[in-house]
Amino acid sequence: MINDNNNIFLSNSIEETKINVKDLEIGMYVSRPDRPWLETTFLFQGFELKTTDDIKEVQKQCDYVFVDVSKQSKSVRNIVQDTPYSKGWLEKRKAPLKKSNFQQEFAYAGSVYSKTSSLVKSFMEHIALGRTLNVEIAKKAVAECVQSIINSPDALMWLTQLKNVDEYTSQHSMNVCIFSIALGRQLDLSEPELEGLGLCGMMHDMGKMKVPLHILNKPGAFEPEELAIMQSHPALGQKLLISSHGLPGCVIDAVYGHHERLDGKGYPRGLTAERIAPYTRIVTIADTYDAISSDRVYKKGKTHLESIKIMTQSSGDHLDSGLVIKFIESLGIYPPGNLVELSDGEVAVVIETNPMKKLKPKITMLLDENKKRIKPRLVDLSKVDLDASGQPYSIKRMVRPEDYDIDLNLLYKMGVVANSLATA
Repeated sequence: MINDNNNIFLSNSIEETKINVKDLEIGMYVSRPDRPWLETTFLFQGFELKTTDDIKEVQKQCDYVFVDVSKQSKSVRNIVQDTPYSKGWLEKRKAPLKKSNFQQEFAYAGSVYSKTSSLVKSFMEHIALGRTLNVEIAKKAVAECVQSIINSPDALMWLTQLKNVDEYTSQHSMNVCIFSIALGRQLDLSEPELEGLGLCGMMHDMGKMKVPLHILNKPGAFEPEELAIMQSHPALGQKLLISSHGLPGCVIDAVYGHHERLDGKGYPRGLTAERIAPYTRIVTIADTYDAISSDRVYKKGKTHLESIKIMTQSSGDHLDSGLVIKFIESLGIYPPGNLVELSDGEVAVVIETNPMKKLKPKITMLLDENKKRIKPRLVDLSKVDLDASGQPYSIKRMVRPEDYDIDLNLLYKMGVVANSLATA
């Protein structure tokens, strides 16, 4: 059963913790690997790591293992406790400082987003045609996304709002990649970990390329047999990607498990919380947020506040509640690329969040108080800036682009945001 207080799970009286093989230490007791015992060369079902050679052998054959805390040497108990499943781990994780700012990063992020989005689309086309993926190219693209998010996460996050309902599946995978990395950054994960996490997000929906288009793009409710086909995409994705050499095990796990739920009511295997790995939990959160907040052929997307409310309500049963909180922190109260209406009626697009003053992001003004288009200008709400009536600016509410006939894709192509940054 799961212990929600410390996230270490107990199974058949064995106190197990799942850890990456890179973190193994002499003295740990491996209770089970990440694959069936018969697929390994290990002589015993359960063994202590006594030498560095033991560790190297496990690292050759596995991506992660489960260790039995009760059987390991006392000297390593504190080490193994400091994992994503251990008490207080999330609370200790703090996002690192940005290395750059939105203004410096935006042009590079745009190039990365455009190139990687095209790559994701081509991957999906290759899979639909029965071809394999070039994993090394995918890894390089994800590494560029990681660098951009490390520099200034708001730039790539802003670009996730440039959505086209006709290219939902490929854009969704790109956005889940970005949101997953952003959440990983909020947890202060290392660059290699962020790259693995981003690859999980990029690949998570590749199985949908084997779902017939009339089902994938159906505007109405699924018939039972259609739903079964749609819900087969995680298994289809796992089968497809196993043949792509060089993909880490965590990617296959996330592809197969991103529709599982902590309460065991997900699909395709009905896994319960103790069987769902941290990376898979993160991808599930990113996937859920982008799906809820995006326009689809059969529904309008929810606003940011509506989306996180739905996710908060799903925490515990469906989503990992601690990670949901960290995800909301990574987005900010007013995420980049969202539209806001100010206290005097003017409308602006959020540019860059302010971690120290969360209610006062940088914004680019688009409409005046009468909702007439104006020359875009950058305003930093954390600094003294007055509206036309001489009052300090404040955000009244979030609004939808269609409420005021604003096309973010067009604004981006016209260079409105870039120009406002240049004249700041």
